[in-house]
Amino acid sequence: MNAYTTVIGLEVHVQLATQSKLFSPAPAAALGEPNTRVHAIDLGLPGVLPQPNRAAITLAMKAALALGSAVQSTSRFSRKHYFYPDLPKGYQISQFAEPLARGGAVRIDETRSCRLHRLHVEEDAGKLTHTDLGTLVDLNRAGVPLVEIVSEPDLRSPSEAHAFLTELRHVLRFCGISECDMELGSMRCDANISLMPHGATAFGTKVELKNLNSFKMVQRALEFEERRQTAVLAAGGRVAAETRGWNDESGESRPQRSKEEAPDYRYFDDPDLPPLVIALADVDAVRASLGELPRERAARYRERFHLSDVDIAQLVLDRTTGDWFEQVMAHGQDAKTVCNWLIAEVLPVLHNSGLSIVTFPITPGRLAELLQLVATGALTLVSGKRVFHHLLTRDQSPVDALRELGLDRILDVETLRPLALAATAALPEAAAAVHSGKAKALDALKGHMMRATRGRADPTVVDKLLRDTIAAQFGTP
Repeated sequence: MNAYTTVIGLEVHVQLATQSKLFSPAPAAALGEPNTRVHAIDLGLPGVLPQPNRAAITLAMKAALALGSAVQSTSRFSRKHYFYPDLPKGYQISQFAEPLARGGAVRIDETRSCRLHRLHVEEDAGKLTHTDLGTLVDLNRAGVPLVEIVSEPDLRSPSEAHAFLTELRHVLRFCGISECDMELGSMRCDANISLMPHGATAFGTKVELKNLNSFKMVQRALEFEERRQTAVLAAGGRVAAETRGWNDESGESRPQRSKEEAPDYRYFDDPDLPPLVIALADVDAVRASLGELPRERAARYRERFHLSDVDIAQLVLDRTTGDWFEQVMAHGQDAKTVCNWLIAEVLPVLHNSGLSIVTFPITPGRLAELLQLVATGALTLVSGKRVFHHLLTRDQSPVDALRELGLDRILDVETLRPLALAATAALPEAAAAVHSGKAKALDALKGHMMRATRGRADPTVVDKLLRDTIAAQFGTP
């Protein structure tokens, strides 16, 4: 049994979903040809003055409120000085002593939450690419708006860290704050981990882990570091305060630099930026724009629609999916049926095509109309799915689609009567079996008629017509 308690805290950088950078009009999209989305303000050229991006501040406030943080009435931008090629000004504009928000929490599971220490706004640095010929600098990302979310050291296992990041990403995506894509760099995480003896109150020596490019990688790196530190302490050694980089190929962390002495970034208030003063009315307006959060929506779906947790999890993956589901439901459909079609038909099309549900070619109203045709028996489930895929490439109603596909039901008795006679003539033994009381034999006759009509004959009409035909041929039993 491990004699130590694991203590983990996370520092998460999240790129805000703005069109332009934090202090300049340059596009915020970091991809594209290197160094093509850079403004003089991002470079800190003489005479330029930064101006905060209102949309970025609003999104940062939205993130804070979604996480239960308290937005401060006054916060300040500071200059964080360090010399590195990806930082053209020689300093990064961030927030230090007076951040945008304090407190808040992220749910880990139904019983535990991890408190947040602070949330502050800052600009991103550029990107370095190391090659055999030297190091290349791309400043497209320099100045992109970020929020840094710093947790308290409340996490007690690598799996809890994974759960924290999963829930954090879910909330921020749901609220439209960020794409939170670790592979593309719009969400980045550093993890701090230490061990202390069970029952102790003082934390052990903290090690920072970097180069973590996925949630699974965060968990693997923390699991390795947990084992490494346990072995060091069990052998009577001392854990060094250091920054370690994770190497996923070798499955181990490696020392990068010592943290025995904290670097002096020489923070001071940025003289070009006045204090950021946020009125209570502005906070209230952003809070009102949040709408339902994922857990609130899930609880409402559970109570109102009586759906399973598995179904609800799909519906609250993002806000637009749930909104689309509710638009279909507004036409009076069965919740479980709509959910099944959304999960089995709509979402796979979106995944394979890269489309957004907002631009999905079948409107909620048309899907509701299609489901009504299936519910009333005008279409079989199989035919309904044929109509669905037909509508993906055609702007027409489900009724027009089923006619174009030749799937409209044949209800006319006189049209079907010759086919009923042909079925009993082709399968006389089945007809005789039905006459003698073996109802199961009717299925073979129904199948004969359905094949003759390519599935278009109405099952109810077919059933009654066959029984009437057999009665007429054999007499009432």
